[in-house]
Amino acid sequence: MAKLRIGVIGCGSIAQYRHLPEYSLNNEVELVAVCDIVEDRVKEVAEKYNAKAFTDYKELIQSGEVDAISVCTPNYLHAPISIEGLTNGLHVLCEKPMATSQEEADAMIEAANKSGKKLMIAHNQRFVRSHQLARQLIESGTIGKIYSFRTAFGHPGPEGWSIDGKESWFFEKEKAYIGAMGDLGVHKTDLLRYLLGEEIVEVGAFIETTAKEFADVDDTAVCALKTESGIIGTLAASWSYTAKEDNSTIIYGEKAIIRLEDNPTYSLVVQYTNGEVVNYELGKIQSNAEGGQNTTHVIDNFVASIVDNTEPLINGEEGMKSLAVILAAIKSNDTKTIAKVFE
Repeated sequence: MAKLRIGVIGCGSIAQYRHLPEYSLNNEVELVAVCDIVEDRVKEVAEKYNAKAFTDYKELIQSGEVDAISVCTPNYLHAPISIEGLTNGLHVLCEKPMATSQEEADAMIEAANKSGKKLMIAHNQRFVRSHQLARQLIESGTIGKIYSFRTAFGHPGPEGWSIDGKESWFFEKEKAYIGAMGDLGVHKTDLLRYLLGEEIVEVGAFIETTAKEFADVDDTAVCALKTESGIIGTLAASWSYTAKEDNSTIIYGEKAIIRLEDNPTYSLVVQYTNGEVVNYELGKIQSNAEGGQNTTHVIDNFVASIVDNTEPLINGEEGMKSLAVILAAIKSNDTKTIAKVFE
């Protein structure tokens, strides 16, 4: 069978750390085209991966040279590029957050349904071994009834790893729409929905800019979340964790507490109410600093969904539901009220 021809649109850090190296390691695909508005950057990437360089995404999409694309651009371009790709019969893997509004997300899903092509959103937390095992423990009833949770995702900020440093689009409201909540918080809303197996229905949020005075987006958010069955917990997303990244989640259950990515040695620790403690050493959570050698499995899942004609693990609907929690958090902060996720 002929290899899938891939185009990567946007050649910034996420493409260079993740998409490009992970596609190049996948035997089912051929990386044939790359696109970026910065000509020097796209030429350099094209040369490295022996791909054709484009500076206009529409030209790449309409070239007839690719079967699928990765959308690795600033947030405000996620929807228009994804819709353009789907409408032109291409499969689309879109970085998170999938869009900047409910309307955009709906339009992306509609374009995927009409075209019959795959739309996947690049949420990688569902592929982390500790998270997958925790979901199994929760589903099997080992933990009993879930009472509460807390999750956090924070680091010193995108300027440390973004290709453009402090000049990065991450800090511009027009291009990013939302800061730490869109960059990190949406990962955790997706993870919580996956772990708990139910939807988040209400959000109370405080969203501020406390550390990045040069930014016109938020850098720190703390949210209280409530699920459909009434589980309540907290989510923190921040670019102000100056010394060390925190990517931990704790689930408080009737029979045990699950600690995820909270211990430097054990990525999953289960503390049972009878005093028993089970430690799982499952390898580190992926970090962008390690590049393609420590795969996120996102690319592989996307490629497999096309080759095997299966549903991607995080399709458009899943991406939309995780985004909806973030949109509700913004609404809560703006109105100083508890916001419903789906009204």
